[in-house]
This record gives sequence, structure tokens and C-alpha cells, in this order.
Amino acid sequence: MASSSLLGVLLVVSLVVAALAAGNLNQNFDITWGDGRAKILNNGQLLTLSLDKASGSGFQSKNEYLFGKIDMQIKLVAGNSAGTVTAYYLSSQGPTHDEIDFEFLGNVSGQPYTLHTNVFSQGKGGREQQFRLWFDPTSDFHTYSILWNPQRIVFSVDGTPLREFRNMESMGVAFPKNQPMRIYSSLWNADDWATQGGRIKTDWSKAPFTASYRNFNADACVASNGRSSCNSASSWMNQELDATSQRRMQQMQKNYMIYNYCTDTPRFPQGFPKECTVSQ
Repeated sequence: MASSSLLGVLLVVSLVVAALAAGNLNQNFDITWGDGRAKILNNGQLLTLSLDKASGSGFQSKNEYLFGKIDMQIKLVAGNSAGTVTAYYLSSQGPTHDEIDFEFLGNVSGQPYTLHTNVFSQGKGGREQQFRLWFDPTSDFHTYSILWNPQRIVFSVDGTPLREFRNMESMGVAFPKNQPMRIYSSLWNADDWATQGGRIKTDWSKAPFTASYRNFNADACVASNGRSSCNSASSWMNQELDATSQRRMQQMQKNYMIYNYCTDTPRFPQGFPKECTVSQ
């Protein structure tokens, strides 16, 4: 009986350790640039990036992933963040890289942030959709999620889907499915384009600008030496949006989408990309 109780205690302890490791940013990420402007704090529970006139900062995941459900809570730069970009994305390397992007374009105080999304496959991007955030992303943390499986990519905010990019290889559209990707994030100055097309410049008197990260979770296939620890039984591997989620996404797009490359006629005078014939 005593050995059974001890086994139970050890099991609980091991589960707690695993849970702590899952959320420990020291164990999941490396700071890659910024000369001290990026910091991992609170025993690995908080990561901050900062930007000043001299430099921004960034980090990347220790692991590469091939498919998964990835969540990160982010609190964006507060106040007048015009000209700044907080990028949070998955990417492989090389000229034919794949990439799945969240980018948060700074604002003039009191104006809404712009959430910029994009998907690259085999080095080809240009699939931008942009949204106005319907809350203040600087007053508290919000969860930004990417579901990536062989059938689709879904961008979600606080559990609400905003965008779905489906696998349409049958139509000749490349889909990210063969290249493992790391998670990257950076805070940098892009006042040549980020806010109102570059008309509003960064006010360096408000520097340093800071974005914060916590509660990272990757229920994902970790790739190593060209092989992936992928479990096809994972709940997200074949996950799709049910009818309720589809309706919710359509409503969010109707209310908050401000740009969709699939409706930008001047940009595509010879006709829209193939994937635009299917609702994206």
C-alpha cells in the first residue's frame, strides 16, 4: 500500500515537472539578437522584447515543428506604438521557405492595432489578410494560436478563428507540409510602412517599446534530424472547423477584416490567385 502511494506521488510530481517544462520559456526558446534588450524573467515564466532607436530584439524556438497546435499569450506595446512591428511566426529557412505569420502593426495612441496575417509556401507569399483587433491588446495578455495540420492552417485569437488557409494542392497551390519550422518573434522598427502606410513615424521619445510573452504551449510534432515525432492520433492532426466555428469566423471577417488579397482587384488585374476561388 505504501509503495502504491509513493508511486502515485511520484506520478503527480512527474506530471507537475512536465507541466512546468511546457510553460518554461527558458527551456523552449533562445534569445537570438538585441544585445540585452530581450529578457527571460520570473524563472522562465515571462519573456520580454524591447525596441529603442539603436536596435530591436528577437527570439526563436529551440525546437523545429512539423504540424501542431501552438499557443502563445502576448501583451503588445502600449501607448503610441506607431512604426513598430511585433512579429510572431513560424518559418523554415532558405529561398523556398514556408512561413505562417502573425504581425502586429503599431498604432497611434487610441487607435486600434492592425493584425496582419500571411502564409508562405515554397517561397511564395503575398497572401495577406488584415484585421482590426476588437480589444486593447496592450492592457492584458491575449492568446494567439496557430493550428497547422496537413489539411489546413487556422489563425485564432482567444480561441476565436479569424482565418483558414486550406490545402489546395489538387488545384496546383503549394501548401506548407514538408519543411519543419521554428517559432520566431521580433520587435522592430518599420515606420517606412507599418502605420498608415508609413505616414506615421516612430516617436522615439516613447522608447523603449516593450512586448511581453507568457504561457507558451506547443502540442506539436517536434522534428529532429529530418524526422518528426508525429502522432497521427493527435486530436489536432485532422482537426477542422465545425459549422459553428465557420460561422463565427465568417462573422469576425465581416466585422473586423480590413484587407483581403483575394478581393484586391487592382493588385491582380489578370485574375486572382487560384486559392481565391475557394473561400479563404
